[in-house]
Amino acid sequence: MPFLLVLLCPRPVLAEEVLERASLRLRYGVALRSGEQADVGPGLTYDGFTPNDLGAVGTFWVGSWLGAWAGVQREGFDLKEGATRITGGSLLRASAGPRTRLLLGPVRAELGAGYGYAQLPVFGASSTPVFAYGVRHAALVSASLRVPVFSRLALEARGEVPVSLSVKDAAGAKAEAKGFAVGGAVLVPLTAGARWAGTLVLDFQHVQDTVTLADGAVSEQRMRRVGAALELAWKDAPQVAPAPYEPPPPPPRAPVGGVSLSLVDAQTGAPLSGARVVLVANGVEQAPLEADARGVVEVAELAAGPLSARVEAPGYVPTEAQGVVEDGGRVSLAVRARKVPPATGGLKVTVVNASNGVPLPGVRLSVGAVQVRTDLMGQAWVKELTPGPVAVLATSPGYRDAEEAAIVVAGQDTALSVPLALDRKGMPATLTGQVRSARGGRPVAATLLIPQAKVKAKTDANGAFTFRVKGGTYRITISARGFLSQSKRVTLKDGEQAIFNVDLFPRQKR
Repeated sequence: MPFLLVLLCPRPVLAEEVLERASLRLRYGVALRSGEQADVGPGLTYDGFTPNDLGAVGTFWVGSWLGAWAGVQREGFDLKEGATRITGGSLLRASAGPRTRLLLGPVRAELGAGYGYAQLPVFGASSTPVFAYGVRHAALVSASLRVPVFSRLALEARGEVPVSLSVKDAAGAKAEAKGFAVGGAVLVPLTAGARWAGTLVLDFQHVQDTVTLADGAVSEQRMRRVGAALELAWKDAPQVAPAPYEPPPPPPRAPVGGVSLSLVDAQTGAPLSGARVVLVANGVEQAPLEADARGVVEVAELAAGPLSARVEAPGYVPTEAQGVVEDGGRVSLAVRARKVPPATGGLKVTVVNASNGVPLPGVRLSVGAVQVRTDLMGQAWVKELTPGPVAVLATSPGYRDAEEAAIVVAGQDTALSVPLALDRKGMPATLTGQVRSARGGRPVAATLLIPQAKVKAKTDANGAFTFRVKGGTYRITISARGFLSQSKRVTLKDGEQAIFNVDLFPRQKR
């Protein structure tokens, strides 16, 4: 069995080195085989090149010297008569058993024993050559030796001898078998971690088996294998002796300095007692401090380097001061805080004509105690007003004064629209209307007389009339030929436009 010995080490092994706990070797290679039938009979030989020479073996160690292994491999070849290929086939070998290892300085030796199962080629003395195989059950005895060489490489030598327990030919008849296997390898480390390692194994092996059948026929095989394998190993954690205790050296002294802050009102210079101060020394924020009755904060020890001081006091805008603390020095900072300005709001006033909504420019506005005029868009914007209600008075020639009330909100601009109505005092009133027949509704040519205003007007062809008078109460007389005259009382206001329609009754004929 060529892979009974699994030697796992990515570098030269030393006696005190951490050994592997488990390993797995996977081989893929090529094999060259040759053999012949040694008894009298047809001249059968077998040889050939097998490109897919596969094998795998695993090992597990329960301690530093005792372990177990198991492996399996496939073999294949051609059966020939002279130079003519007759047929071909493949054979299987498997084995398992206990294992022990011994470390002799840089050299490692391993001994193994166990059970082996093998399929061996046999050929009968018949006129028709047929590929066949027998089965051998045997006890295996194996040994290996690994020696480190230069450049972290290692050489491996190994051998095994099967002791037959039971041998059967292809027909199940009893037979005899004997043989041996020797080999060697070069181990090239690929990679390694704290608990695992990977190794490339360049392998060579020579196997020879002889089968003697019950009728005396003898078949012999010789196999030479060349291949490469990847070996993966899992190792124990390294056992490192604890270093002798040495007290740590005292930490180096950090450079420190002091700071003195004076906190005052920016306008009055009064000290800000009770103000809250947060210091950030060399990037490290300190616990908050409070200014004393003099508005002073003093710190004896701070890390040397850049310093910032954030100051907060009720009714004042938060303020920050910068400085540099030098080793062994003391920096003085004066912080002048400004009071928070009172909250204000704004008022945006738009003045329009009440009759048509057209903006009115140049209107004088009184917004509380502030006097402004509207712009070309009829707007005025008053800022910084005290929050709460405010009276707005709008005045402009030709318009009646208008007064409105608005609510100013802190931090916001309030919109207010003020309509102005025309001042019609002293302007004549306009009276328009139509005179019609009470029967049929046709227009009537009539005369309208207002004695108080000394107004006499006639209707047009459609019975319509229009005249203007001062505001007041008047009696109007309407007369027309062929109709009964009427007298109406109307009241008009200055600048008013009124509509006055009259229906006259025709006179009765006698």
